[in-house]
Amino acid sequence: MSVSPTVLAVTACGLRFQNPVLLAAGTAAYGRELNDVMQLEALGGLVTKAVSLEPRHGNPAPRVADFDGGMINAIGLANPGVDDVRAHDLPWLAQSVHRAHVLVNVVGRSVEEFGEVVARLDDAAGFQGYELNVSCPNTRAGGLEFGADPVALQDVVSRARAATRKPLFVKLSPTLPDIAAIAACAVDAGADGITVINTLPGLVIDVAARRPALGFGSGGVSGPGLRPVGVLATWKVRCAVKVPIIGVGGVSTAEDALQYLVAGATLVAVGTAALANPRVPERIVRDLDRWCRANRVPHIADIVGSLEWPA
Repeated sequence: MSVSPTVLAVTACGLRFQNPVLLAAGTAAYGRELNDVMQLEALGGLVTKAVSLEPRHGNPAPRVADFDGGMINAIGLANPGVDDVRAHDLPWLAQSVHRAHVLVNVVGRSVEEFGEVVARLDDAAGFQGYELNVSCPNTRAGGLEFGADPVALQDVVSRARAATRKPLFVKLSPTLPDIAAIAACAVDAGADGITVINTLPGLVIDVAARRPALGFGSGGVSGPGLRPVGVLATWKVRCAVKVPIIGVGGVSTAEDALQYLVAGATLVAVGTAALANPRVPERIVRDLDRWCRANRVPHIADIVGSLEWPA
């Protein structure tokens, strides 16, 4: 069955996405790695693996472990650094990915590094916007997450904003005590959109060895158990700001994606499920199209933010 080019199309930050399904940061690498296992051009877009100012080697192995409720990982934001990504990965994206939009995920150890990465990338082809991962620690503030400090968050976003006219999404942690207020702070500083949520911190123990299952110790929890947390965060952020939202966390079916859309997300990113089965994102696109036809929804954008909260 062919997918309607108009039913699933959504607009966010001035970009027209052919459908609302993205690949989440950290699961799509820089696109090339998945080109042989899925049709990237069938999706709305992808968010690249993290890009930092200098190369990062990441955490010791093992970096990923499964458990009954999903997956836990401690990759450590491993990446080759901004100059390598610009020289080798963005040219491939510019040549190979045309219908799917690309957002570059940006990380930094200090507020200055975010703006510097954006500045070094901004005139390159191959992508349409950025996702700022402010869930990483600010090494100059004792390891406090950038997103947990309104002053640091404003500085990160304003520096990135000064370096680009491309759309800026800010990715927030589910551990924030008031995620809606932090989202509003990011928007006030110049963010065009919000991504919710990042992974939840957790610990899986190898009981036989009496050691953590991951080489780093603790890690980020993802998978189905994260979905209700992400959907609630989406609703809270939608009530606080009127910018586009990327909902992410525990999406493996069209029903999961629809929950995020109804809660207020314009776009939905698939992560862990795509790692387990690279065909899942394409299936979600087809099933969303079927759902719209079956429920006589002419445009999927019509259901965004349509949640009716109990009185």
